[in-house]
Amino acid sequence: MTRQRRALISVSDKTGIVELARELISLGFEIVSTGGTAQSLHQAGLAVTEVAEVTDFPEILGGRVKTLHPLIHAAILARLDREDQRQELEAYGITPIELVIVNLYPFEQTIAREETGHEEAVEKIDIGGPAMLRAAAKNHAHVTVLVNPDRYSEVLGELKQSGSVSSATRIRLAAEVFSYTAGYDAVIAAYFNARPDAGMELYPDRLSLSFKKMQNLRYGENPQQEAAFYASSGTATGLAAARQIQGKEMSFNNLNDLNAAWELVLEFEQPTAVAVKHANPCGVGSAATPEEAYRLAFEADPVSIFGGILALNRLVEAAAALEMRKVFLEVIAAPNFSKEARSILRDKKDLRLLQMETAANKIDCFDIKKITGGMLIQTNDREPIDLKEGRIVTERKPSAEEWARLVFTQTVVKHVRSNAIVIAGSGQTFGIGAGQMSRIGAARIALNQAGTKARGAVLGSDAFFPFNDTVEEAAKAGITAIVQPGGSLKDQDSIDLCNQHGLTMIFTARRYFKH
Repeated sequence: MTRQRRALISVSDKTGIVELARELISLGFEIVSTGGTAQSLHQAGLAVTEVAEVTDFPEILGGRVKTLHPLIHAAILARLDREDQRQELEAYGITPIELVIVNLYPFEQTIAREETGHEEAVEKIDIGGPAMLRAAAKNHAHVTVLVNPDRYSEVLGELKQSGSVSSATRIRLAAEVFSYTAGYDAVIAAYFNARPDAGMELYPDRLSLSFKKMQNLRYGENPQQEAAFYASSGTATGLAAARQIQGKEMSFNNLNDLNAAWELVLEFEQPTAVAVKHANPCGVGSAATPEEAYRLAFEADPVSIFGGILALNRLVEAAAALEMRKVFLEVIAAPNFSKEARSILRDKKDLRLLQMETAANKIDCFDIKKITGGMLIQTNDREPIDLKEGRIVTERKPSAEEWARLVFTQTVVKHVRSNAIVIAGSGQTFGIGAGQMSRIGAARIALNQAGTKARGAVLGSDAFFPFNDTVEEAAKAGITAIVQPGGSLKDQDSIDLCNQHGLTMIFTARRYFKH
């Protein structure tokens, strides 16, 4: 006697579910379902067996308990290659479930709404769904499990072609399920850890992170490397919330550079433009208008900006767009683009335009770096530069203009790879020395780039001066003011040299290493 083929369907995301169920019925499957899913299938005119009919037990506790029953889980978990388990099924009148199609309550979407209360969030923690998914994935040798609507057509294709689903497909689908349930639990754990009344440590003994794939990338940092872009689960923030409105797909390096540009530009309240090349700013400009800010950023380093990434913290309008189109840029990111600006930039078909979320508090609060065998995690440094907390250590005090320049300079320094030295004037960088093994090396690069503009400019450093050689080079170039953390055993040497040359220097006691 031929055994009835049975599929269990219980989904929150009902995309394509009616079409799938209809096809399965045509292939001889009996559909077993629950609650809202059963109602949707009934309304589509499809024959459905309620889970309560199979278990002879009603849904109880307001739907909290419906599929948590031996007659369901035995039907999913039975090893059909074992005679003793087949006999047990027969003894209890259990029809094996061959296909499990389940996705879970929308917990992530629920907590993304600001008005969601804790009780509502808790009720969206799925219990029966993960249990069925994990059971089916565990028993993938005998059960096909589907959690992703994008896989429906693939499984239907195999069933129509050969009457069954291949072992390779079942293993792949099982892996997808375990990734899905792990991510679901990670989001729940993060939600509970973030509650102020949870009393949880900032860094728990076990940290579960959940990411969802946004897209495959053409390649990684180099063509021989494969890559993909994953976004943190939960409410989209930062680059994950960006909307691309023009241009070819973003690359790995585009995204990495844009991240550097966007994190820096959000530090400024005044209209600001940041040009980035190889994850370091090459030109930063702040001014009264976005057009003027872009001009300053471009003129800061008109060579390096070629093929770079540009970020602005204001609407891009026609005047700025006309200037931007004169140079080859990979990406322009801004809160928005006027209709005229988009029209001006439209003929540069490969140029990517990204509309960005502007709230600084929408950027991840943690910084994560992968290392061999693990990762490093730290809080992001979001505190604005406030030099009033610093200490003037020289005989000469900074002028009001120098104060403003030093704040601007040190804001840029925060986002330059260490060792970092930045030379700047009023709202414009003149020279940037990044990622050098010695501080004097970074200083010489920055001063050389600044050239004659260094005379009357200011210098910012991400860490203390181990020797007074940076002060010596700065004085020769005409720098008038320096800001650095201080803390070197030879600080006094640097202070004495500043006094000798009439420079002013501020110690902030705050380091800005960036690796």
